[in-house]
Amino acid sequence: MASMAISVSFSMTNGIERRGNDVARLANTSLKLNQKNSRSESRSKILGMKRRLGSGAIRTVSESVVFDGEEEEKNLRVGLICGGPSAERGISLNSARSVLDHIQGNGINVSCYYIDAHLKAFAISSAQLYSNTPADFDFKLESLAQGFSSLSDFAKHLVSAVDIVFPVIHGRFGEDGGIQELLESHNIPFVGTGSSECSRAFDKFKASLELKKHGFMSVPNYLVQGTGVDESEITQWFTDNRLDLEVGKVVVKPARAGSSIGVKVAFGVKDSIKKAVELILEGIDDRVVVEVFIENAHEFTAIVLDVGTGFDCHPVVLLPSEVQLQFHGSGDPEEDAIFDYRRKYLPTQQVTYHTPPRFPIHVIKTIREEASLLFQKLGLRDFARIDGWYLAPTSNISSASNETSRRRKSGDIIFTDINLISGMEQNSFLFQQASKVGFSHSNILRTILHRASSRLPHLTWHNYESSHLLRSSTTVETSGDVQKVFVIFGGDTSERQVSVMSGTNVWMNLQRFVDLKVTPCLLSPSLSNSSGAFPDKTESDMDNREVWLLPYSVVLRHTAEEILAECLETIEPDRALFTSLLQKQVMQDLMDGLKNQSWFGGFDITDELPMKFSLREWIKLAREAQATVFIAVHGGIGEDGTLQALLEDEGVAYTGPGVLASRTCMDKVMTSQALNHLSEFGVHTISKDVRRTEDIMHETISNIWDELITKLRCMTFCVKPARDGCSTGVARLCSSEDLAVYVQALKDCLPRIPPNTLSKTHGMIEMPNTTPEYLIFEPFVETDEIIVSSKAKQQLSWNGTKRWVEITVGVIGKRGSMRSLNPSLTVKESGDILSLEEKFQGGTGINLTPPPPTIMSKEALERCKQGIELIAETLGLEGFSRIDAFVHVETGEVLVIEVNTVPGMTPSTVLIQQALTEQTPMYPPQFFRKLLHLATQ
Repeated sequence: MASMAISVSFSMTNGIERRGNDVARLANTSLKLNQKNSRSESRSKILGMKRRLGSGAIRTVSESVVFDGEEEEKNLRVGLICGGPSAERGISLNSARSVLDHIQGNGINVSCYYIDAHLKAFAISSAQLYSNTPADFDFKLESLAQGFSSLSDFAKHLVSAVDIVFPVIHGRFGEDGGIQELLESHNIPFVGTGSSECSRAFDKFKASLELKKHGFMSVPNYLVQGTGVDESEITQWFTDNRLDLEVGKVVVKPARAGSSIGVKVAFGVKDSIKKAVELILEGIDDRVVVEVFIENAHEFTAIVLDVGTGFDCHPVVLLPSEVQLQFHGSGDPEEDAIFDYRRKYLPTQQVTYHTPPRFPIHVIKTIREEASLLFQKLGLRDFARIDGWYLAPTSNISSASNETSRRRKSGDIIFTDINLISGMEQNSFLFQQASKVGFSHSNILRTILHRASSRLPHLTWHNYESSHLLRSSTTVETSGDVQKVFVIFGGDTSERQVSVMSGTNVWMNLQRFVDLKVTPCLLSPSLSNSSGAFPDKTESDMDNREVWLLPYSVVLRHTAEEILAECLETIEPDRALFTSLLQKQVMQDLMDGLKNQSWFGGFDITDELPMKFSLREWIKLAREAQATVFIAVHGGIGEDGTLQALLEDEGVAYTGPGVLASRTCMDKVMTSQALNHLSEFGVHTISKDVRRTEDIMHETISNIWDELITKLRCMTFCVKPARDGCSTGVARLCSSEDLAVYVQALKDCLPRIPPNTLSKTHGMIEMPNTTPEYLIFEPFVETDEIIVSSKAKQQLSWNGTKRWVEITVGVIGKRGSMRSLNPSLTVKESGDILSLEEKFQGGTGINLTPPPPTIMSKEALERCKQGIELIAETLGLEGFSRIDAFVHVETGEVLVIEVNTVPGMTPSTVLIQQALTEQTPMYPPQFFRKLLHLATQ
C-alpha cells in the first residue's frame, strides 16, 4: 500500500484577463502620489464598494494528497535545509519557517532537512519545523526524524529526492561554502552563491582583501590568529592608523561568524588583545579581526537581487535600509555602539530602520550602483545582503586616506559585510525592501528560486502564481462572499512589540484564505495616557486614540513606534515623493531584467497609503464592513476588557474571551480570588502580597523585606507588576539588596536590568515602560532543574526532588466547553524566570511538547489537563487563552501562575507546537482560522 504525505498547497485564481506588457504592469503598481481619496472614498474601499483593474485576485488554501513517487512532473521539488553548527541556528529555524510558509504549494513541493550542531543531517517533517528552538529539534530528532549516517549519505539522498536545494543555514557551514561544497560535489543544484565565492566573502578578513583587490574602500583591520598575539605588531597597526595606544576605539569580531555574534568594542592595544583572545578561547572562532571603529557615519544594508538568467548576471539593488541606533544612556559605551544580535532579532526601540535611507538621493544611487558592481566582482549569485556605511565629511575614515578608493567614485561609501544567506524572518530586510518595490513574500522567494533554476534548463516548472496580481492591505477588492477581518495589534504597553510580532503573524497566515480579506491595523500609542489603559473611558479617550490601517510594506517593521513613524513618513509629501522616485527607478531596473522572463507575472503588492482613524471611527468602520476583529493587542486595553466592551457596544464580533473574563484575568489578584475555591479539585493559587509602588519607593527596604517574610512565610520572592505580562518586570528576589536594586531600577525608569545584576543568576529583565501602579510579591516556587543536553545518551536529565515543573498550555473552544491542548514543559536557559526572548523570540528558550513520560506520567498529564479545563470554565474563558502554571509530576495538581486572554501568537510561539500535536494537527493557517471561526459562533 502506497504511503501518503499530506501537504498544504496554495493556489491562485485571477478574476481578470492578463493584459498589457510588463512595463504597463510596472506603471500600475507605482505609487500614485497625485491620487488623493476623500475619507468617504477611502471608507467605500474598505467596505468593498469599489473595484478597479487587478481586483478579484483570490488566494486559496487547500489540502492536497500526494502519494510518494506520484508527484506530477510539473512540480519543483525543493529541499529546504536549516540549522547548522553556529549560534545562529535559531534564526535559521525562523528563516526556514518563513520560506516554507511562502513557497509551499503552487507547483512547489518542499522537503525539510535539519543539520545539528555536530553536522549530522536529518529529514524532518514540516510540522517539526515549527518547534521553537534548536534544543527542541535536538531533543526530538532521534524519535521523530530520519537521520543520515554521514553528510555523504545525506547528499546521495538529496540527489534522488529533490530538484534543487534552498539552504537557509546562517553562519558556519551555511555561508562559508560548507554546504555548497557538499552539494557541488554531488552535482546538486542549489540557490545562492558557489562554495569558493562564499568562502572568500564570508570570512571578514578575506572579504576585506577582496574589496581592496577590486578597488573598493575597506575598513583598516588586523587579523589575530590563535592566542599567541604579537603585541608589537598590533601596536604598530594602532600607530599606522593613528589610534591611541591606550584608548583607541576598535571593533573586535570573529572573522567567520554572522549576526554580530561575538562582536565587541575595545579600547587600546591591551584591551583589544584581551578581547580577541577571549573570543578564541570561547571557541567562537580562531580567526579574529580587529578593525577601526567607524565614527561619524550612517549604517545601511541593501538587498541585491539577481534578475538575470542562466549564467548571465544582472544584479539589481533594492531600496536600501538605514540602520539607526538609539542611545538610551546605558552608561556602557560598548552596549550603545554595536548593532548586535539582540538589536537585530528582538523587537526593541534600541534600533530604528528607514527604508529608503534618509540620505541624499545621489548617495542612495551610489550605494545601489556600487553594491551591484560588488555583487558581480565577487561572483555572487541569486541574492545577497551587503552592509556598509555612508561616511560623513568628518568621519575618521576618509577616501583620501584610503588608497584603493582612489580608483573608484564611491569615496563616501564603504562596504563592510557580505551576507550570502540573508535572514528570511517575516519582517527581515529581504521582505521589507522587496515589499517596497512590489514583491510579496511569496513572489520574491519564487523569483529567487526561478533565477537559480534558470542555470539548469531541465528545471522548468509551472508557477501557479505567475498570473498578474495586485494585492493591497488597506482596500478590500474582492468578489463574492468574502469575510472581512481586522487584525489589530500594537498599543503602548511593554508588550506592544510582541503584539506587533503576533499581529503580523496572524495577518500573514489568514490572508492565505480565499474567503477572507484581512486588514492589518495598528493601535498607535496614546499621547495622553502612556500606560495604555482607559481608566475613565471618556468620550475624548475614544476620539484621541488612533488606529492606522496599514499597507503591506508598512506592516513589516520591528516595533510599534517604527510602524507609526513609517505611517507618518509615508503621508508626508516630500518624503513620499522622495520614496516614489526611488521606487520607480528600482522597479524599472528590475523590469529590465524580468520583462523577458516568461515565468514572471509581475509585481503583486501595491504600496498604498496608510489610513488613520480614531478608535471610535475604526470600530464603526468594522461594524459597517461587518468585519470580525482579531485581537492581538497584548496587555492594556486589548486584554483588560476595554476593547472588548467597545466592540460589543457596536455589535462587532471579536476573538478571545469576553469583557468580564478579560478583566478578571488581566488582574492577577482577581484571577487568584476567582480560583481559590478549587483546591479540592487539584487547582491551587499562589499567596500574594500586593503593594502600591509609590509606597514601596518611600518606605525602608529592609522593613518591607521583613514584612514579606512574615506574611508569605518564605525567604525568596517573585516580584511582578500587577497588570503586565510577557515576563515584563518579573524577577526573583533573594535578599533585601535585590529588592533595593529592583526598586531603584523603577525609580530610574531603566528599560532593563542587565543579566546577573541580582544575587541569583538571571538573564536580561525587561522593565515596564511606565512605573506600574501596583507590584505583586509571591513566594518563589522552586521547581526541578531540567537540563536538555545535545549529548546522545543524556539528552534530558532532571533530579526530580521537588516534583514540580512549569508548564504553559493553550485552551481552545466555546465557553463552557474549553479544551486543553497538550501542555508544554518550559525549560529556562538562564536564571529562574523565563525572559521575554525565551517566551517569544524564535531561537531561544526550550519547550517540550507534550512533557516527556520520563518526567510526567500519562495519568498525571490527563489530570493536569482536566485541571486546566476547570480553570478555563471557572473563569468563563472562550475562544482561546493560555494558562501558565506549575504542575506536580505525580499527582497532576496545578498551581496557577497567570492566565493570558490574548496570548502571544508569534511564529515561534509554543502554542503552534501544541496545535500541531493534536490528533488532527493544525498548521498555523488552520489554527488561526479556527480561532476566527470561534469568534463568529
